[in-house]
Amino acid sequence: MRVDQATAARLIRIGAAGMLLAMTAFAQAMSIRELRTLEANEKDGKLYANYYLVGVMEGLREANDAEQRAGQKPLFCINGRRLEPAMARSLYQTELTRNADSYEADMPVQLVLSAALRNSYRCNP
Repeated sequence: MRVDQATAARLIRIGAAGMLLAMTAFAQAMSIRELRTLEANEKDGKLYANYYLVGVMEGLREANDAEQRAGQKPLFCINGRRLEPAMARSLYQTELTRNADSYEADMPVQLVLSAALRNSYRCNP
């Protein structure tokens, strides 16, 4: 069976996307300890950590929006309030400070930021 170039290119892209999805499924989230280490030991560690927190927050927001579109109950509700990328660090730090006894260093950053969003942007019953 012969395949034209366009079809071959499309099959390669589909295969690459599948591999990327499979690799992503095995990727581990950064822990609180790893984020602190990054901030302390890298030249631009604080900047990298901020980018990571923004990415986590944006990912949680997109997942929350997708759940709502699918008819599921959202984890948090923005309801027209302000939620900007620059707020990620503050939300994360506030949650860690308020509930310090709830988190261990090996827990994922996503857990902290998810709780921060639920606590700061509560849904009305």
